[in-house]
Amino acid sequence: MSVAYRLPLALAAALLVAIAPDSASAQASFAACTGGNAGGFACNGVDLMAQMPLGTFSTTGSPAPGAANDIWGWTDPTNNREYAIVGLSNGTAFVDITDPEAPVFLGKLPTATTSSTWRDIKVFADHAFIVSEANDHGMQVFDLTRLRGLSGPPQTFTADARYTGNGRAHNIAINEDTGFAYIVGATESGYACRGGGLHMVNIQNPAAPVFAGCFDTDGYTHDTQCVLYQGPDQDYVGREICFSSNEDTVTITDVTNKSAPVQIARVQYDNPSYMHQGWLTEDARFFVGDDELDSSSNGTRTLIFDVEDLDNAGFAYAHLGAVATRDHNQYVRGNYVYQSNYDGGLRILDLTAIASGSLSEVAFFDSEPSAQSPQGWNGQWSNFPYYASGLVVASDQNRGLFILNPTGIVTAGQAGPIPATGFALSAPAPNPTGSESRLTLTVADAQHVRAEAFDALGRRVAVVHDGTVTAGAATQMVFEASTLPAGPYVLRVTGETFVTTTRLTVAR
Repeated sequence: MSVAYRLPLALAAALLVAIAPDSASAQASFAACTGGNAGGFACNGVDLMAQMPLGTFSTTGSPAPGAANDIWGWTDPTNNREYAIVGLSNGTAFVDITDPEAPVFLGKLPTATTSSTWRDIKVFADHAFIVSEANDHGMQVFDLTRLRGLSGPPQTFTADARYTGNGRAHNIAINEDTGFAYIVGATESGYACRGGGLHMVNIQNPAAPVFAGCFDTDGYTHDTQCVLYQGPDQDYVGREICFSSNEDTVTITDVTNKSAPVQIARVQYDNPSYMHQGWLTEDARFFVGDDELDSSSNGTRTLIFDVEDLDNAGFAYAHLGAVATRDHNQYVRGNYVYQSNYDGGLRILDLTAIASGSLSEVAFFDSEPSAQSPQGWNGQWSNFPYYASGLVVASDQNRGLFILNPTGIVTAGQAGPIPATGFALSAPAPNPTGSESRLTLTVADAQHVRAEAFDALGRRVAVVHDGTVTAGAATQMVFEASTLPAGPYVLRVTGETFVTTTRLTVAR
C-alpha cells in the first residue's frame, strides 16, 4: 500500500530519493517505552521488542534491498507460531517472530521480474499472495507451510505458483470469507482490467488462481477492502461488498456476481487530494480512511465515513491527528485503529466514541526519529496488528522491520473495559484454529445474549452461546471447530442492546 503509481513522475522520483536506505543500522533489541523513549525512538505505551534493519534481508541468491514497503502477517494454525511477511524493493522476506526479542530471518522470495518501490502482500489459506508495480510481475503465490521447521535459514525461495493474468499492480486485497483476491491499480497494457479497478481472482485453490472478473466503472482503485457483509444494512447482509479508495472517493461495490458487479455508492468528502486507503470498523458501521496528499496543508486527517446505509453512505467528519505528518495505511482491530503515518510512525487511536464524532490517540511509536514533516515521505509504510499475542509488526522504508508491543491495549482473549457501546468482545484466540477458539464478552447491563456461527454461505453451523450474561462479569464463549470443515466463519453475537460480528478461520 503506497503512493499511487500514477502520481507525477517528479513526485515519484522525490519519493525514491527520500527513502535512501539505512541498511547499515545495527539490529535493535528489546527496549521498554520509558519516559517517552524506547531504544532511541519516541513512544507512548509501545515497547520495542526488536528491529531488523534492511541489511538483514540478504540471502545467497538475493542481495539486501534498497527499501522496505508493505507488511502482513501469518500465524501457523498447527503450532500458533507467528510470522512477519515483509515487502522489500527486491522481494519478500519471511521472519519468525514467535520469540519477539529474538526474531529469525527465514528467507526471501525474490521479485518475479524487476525491483520496485511498491509491493503488496495478503494471506489466504496458509499462502501469501504478492503483487508489485514491477512490469509483468503478476501475482506470486507462496506456500507458508514451507516455513515450518525450516533448516539452514536464510534461504532463497521460489514461488509455488504465479498468476499472470495481470502485469504490474499496486495493491492486493483478499476476502478470506470467500476466497477471492482483488488486485487493484493494474494498468499495464496487454492485460485484462487495464483501467486499474478491481481485478478479481478466484484463489480458493491457492496453487491455481483463476480470473473471475473486472470492475473498472469508477476508474483507478488505489486500495480496497472486500468483505462478506454482516453490517447494519439488512439489504446487503450476506453479499460480498468492496469498499474501495478510488483517489477522490470511497466507492462501494457489490461484487457477489463477479461477472456483473454493481456499484452501490460513490462517496465524496471535503477537500479531496488523494483517497489512499481505509478499513471498516468491526461492526461495519463506519469506514475509516485517509487522504495521503492532504497532509502538506492540513496535517494528518483521519476521514470517517458513515456506511450504515450503503445506498446512502456519506462523509461524516475528519479527525486531525496529534502530529502533522503524511498519513498512509491503517487497520482496525477491536476498538482501535492502527495507523502507519510515514514520519509519524505507528499511531493507535481509540474508536470507542467514533459515533459521537471523536477519536483519541492512546499510544504511538515513531520509527522515524529524525523528523516529523507533513511533506515527508520517509518512515513507516504499514503495519499488521492481528496476532493473537497482541504484537504489532511495522515496516519502515529506511529502517526495516519493527516488532512492537502496545502495552495497555486490549487484544485477543481479553474483553477489557466496557466502552460507551455497552459491550466489549475480545478477538477469537487462537485464530486460525483447528480445534476450538475462545472469546470473552463483557456487558454493561445484564441481558440475554445469543452467539451463532455461520459459514461462508451464510448457513448457521453452531450456537456458541445462548443465555443471560451478567453485567460487568467476563463471560467466556467457546467456538468448537473440531468437527467443522476448514474455511472462514462469521460469529454473530446478538444481545438486547447490541449486535456485533467477528471472523475466524478453521484450518486443517
